[in-house]
Parts: sequence; C-alpha cells; structure tokens
Amino acid sequence: MDDGFTLLDRAEQVDISSAPAATLAEEEARLLALEAQYCSHGDTVHYTQFPKIFSGCEGSFMLDAAGNRFLDLQMWYSAVNFGYANPRLNTALKRQIDTLPQVASQYLHREKIELAAMIAQDAQRKFGAKGRVHFNVGGAQAVEDSLKLVRNAKKGKSLMFAFEGGYHGRTLGASAITSSYRYRRRFGHFGERAHFIPFPYHFRGPKGMSKEEYGHHCVQQFARLFESEYNGVWDPKVGEAEYAAFYVEPLQGTGGYVIPPPNFFSELKKVLDQHGILLVVDEIQMGFYRTGKLWSIEHFGVQPDVIVFGKAVTNGLNPLSGIWAKEELINPTVFPPGSTHSTFNANPLGTAVALEAMKMMQEEDYETMVMAKGKYFLDGLQGLKRRHRIVGEVDGLGMALRIEICEPHDSFTPSKRLVDLMCDEGMKADLEVGGKRYGLVLDIGGYYKNVITLAPALTMSYAEIDLAIELLDQLFARVAGA
Repeated sequence: MDDGFTLLDRAEQVDISSAPAATLAEEEARLLALEAQYCSHGDTVHYTQFPKIFSGCEGSFMLDAAGNRFLDLQMWYSAVNFGYANPRLNTALKRQIDTLPQVASQYLHREKIELAAMIAQDAQRKFGAKGRVHFNVGGAQAVEDSLKLVRNAKKGKSLMFAFEGGYHGRTLGASAITSSYRYRRRFGHFGERAHFIPFPYHFRGPKGMSKEEYGHHCVQQFARLFESEYNGVWDPKVGEAEYAAFYVEPLQGTGGYVIPPPNFFSELKKVLDQHGILLVVDEIQMGFYRTGKLWSIEHFGVQPDVIVFGKAVTNGLNPLSGIWAKEELINPTVFPPGSTHSTFNANPLGTAVALEAMKMMQEEDYETMVMAKGKYFLDGLQGLKRRHRIVGEVDGLGMALRIEICEPHDSFTPSKRLVDLMCDEGMKADLEVGGKRYGLVLDIGGYYKNVITLAPALTMSYAEIDLAIELLDQLFARVAGA
C-alpha cells in the first residue's frame, strides 16, 4: 500500500480499550507482577529491563492497550514479512480451521503435498537440481533435521564449519554451530562445536582492501586449511575432510545483517566442492523476499546442497519450518521413514497459510517491489549517516538493512550503550511527527551489539518509510544529546 498512511489511519480506528488510563496502568502492573512470579525468564523477554505488553497489531504497527502506535522496523525478527494481520493470509488460516484444522503427521493432506511440490519445483528451476522438502515447526528444529541429514549423508561425520557471527538457533545441536559461546556456556562441554570461520565483515575488516578484495582474502584464508594435513581438517592421502558441511547465512542475521561481497560465496563454494563439503544455507531469517529474492543465496550465484527455512513462510501465524535438500541427500533410500519426526511437523494450519503465502509471492512481483523500497529506505539511511556522527555505517540488500551505531568521536568505536538507549527511548511512544506521537520497535544485533537491524514489512508504504526515517532522525538526535 503506497497511498499515504493507509495502515496508520486504519490503526487509529482500532479501539484497543476505552478504559481510563489509571485502570490500564493497574491492569498492566497486575500482568507484569504475574509474569515476574510465574513466567520463565529463560527466553529473550528480559533482555530489556522493562518488557512491553502489546495488545494489537496491523500492517507495520504494534499497538498497546492505551492505543499508542509503534512503527515496527523488525517485524518479529523477519517472521512477518507481509505485514501484521495480512487479510489474505489470515483468511487462509480461518478457512483451514473450518475444513481440516488438525491431522496427525503420519497422514497426508493436500496442503502439505502442494507446498512441498511448489518449493521443490522452484528450487529445481533456480538451482538445476531435483530435491525434496521435509517440514518441522521452528527454525532450530529444522536446523536439527538438517544436521541429521548431513551426518547421514557423510557417514556419521559430526563436525561442521560455520561463521563467526553466525546464528542457527539455541537447541543443543544448533547451539553447537552458533558462534556465541554464551548460548552454550551453562550447558556443559560441546565436543562437536563447529570450527568458526571469519565472515567478510568489510566495515570492521583490514583497511586498504575493497569489499571484493576482502571477500577473496577471506576465502583464501579458509582454503589454506586444506593445504596440509597439519592444518587439522584434511587428509590429502585419501582426499577426505574431517568436516561434513559448512553452515552459512548469506546475510548474517543476529550477527548484524552483515552483507558479504558479491564474489564471496561463489569462490567459497569452489573450495567446498573441491573437498567434498556440503553447503547448507540457513534462510530462516532472510528467506521469502526479505532481500528481494525468495532465497537470499540467489543473489550470489551458487547452488546450495541444503536450504533451511522458517519464520516468514507463514507470516508468523502458525509455526512451520523445513528443509529442502538435493535428491541424493534426502531420497527415501538414504533417508527412510522415521529418520526424523515431530508431532506437529507438517501441521495443516501452517501448511495452508504457507501455501497461500507462496501463491501470493508467485502472483505479485515482490522482487521489483522489495528492491525498489529497499533502495529508497537505504537512501534515507544514508542521509541519516551524513547528519549523525553516531552512525558509522549503513548498508542493505532489499529490505534487510543495517545501521551500525558508533561513538561520535570517531564514528567507528562500537556503542552498545547508545543502541540500548535507542531501544528504550523508542518504547516511550513520544516521538512526534505531523502532530501525532509514535513509538519505534527496534532490534539489536551485531558482533558488539551495536547494530540496529531493520526488517520492516515488505508491504510498508513509501510514506511509512519516510515516517521511519523521520522517527529515526529524532531518536538519533535525542540519544546523541543524552
């Protein structure tokens, strides 16, 4: 919708509550007291000191019980690519509830079959390889399934390569290939943790190299591991690597939406193919047109062996994830019935919404739309960089955008303190544009937790992009002067 503040105006009409402010405050205090006593703090809610309770959502906006509007620039970590309460996808969910809301996963239903076929046929057209799809519920569970697939294909090898700054989930297996030690520290020794390889993070890489030169340099450093048996990963006498696969995010997610040089993955894939190492591409956060392509790896001209997906495939309505893998890795002869299983792995509510989402993506030109909006948004962010010394770098691919916040004295030293302050200030809902007050929903990422990672709704209007730039401009000025 590009006809001005269509969604914003509609959001104003939503009657969240007619209760007096004092009553609303009392109810929120009651809920927070219950949460403090009975809810586990093991999730990410309490990364912030003052958790927010939301009561409604629509389009690009979250609403609280008092009716305050919050422009959401992270959309549930890119799980809601197509806007909150998307009418078409909501209708698909309601339709499925009234027809086949439940069916045990040992039986078939039409939506599962058609969805798998649509994903596999699309991959075959793009990558020239026949494959199959296996479903699960959450992204980390799909990563676990892919680890089983890879171990099985590589005769039990359990060691993997992954990137510094990479994130693949917090189950035990996924934690082993996620670079942050803090996700593993309290759960014992991880004997099969990945060998973590530097990602070409150009802004913080060696000075004097172009982005492409740095990408080539990083590949050459990785290739060096195979020069001699004494580098610890390769037996030249039999031509075999100790490592089964390399797990990659084409754009790093939690790592701060770091975008690699265009030559990096094609050069990396040549090294992997030379040494019999599978390429597993994690598209959980960047898939489904976040970057302007169905799969972000499409930007880099390489053929993956396995794709892991989740999040936006159902627009956040009902959990569904999955893997696509080449036929030789997943055909019934090598990956027979019972190789992996989850009670809800192909639930009909999830597959029905995902099937409708895939049809929607085929019918509408998301690639052109997302690339155009992403360029417009990035142009606005570059304007902010010119005006604010706390902005060290901005970058983006499609609607995956990053703002690296730094100390103002050099526009380079990472500033977690300023980003934390921005997130808190954004939740106050007191930023004013056109006589109306707004809040901002932001997400923090990056190696130093100093990056604002932007994953706005792909459906947001150009007027809402302008609103986002104006709100960020005010927020930057506020925290810089704090």
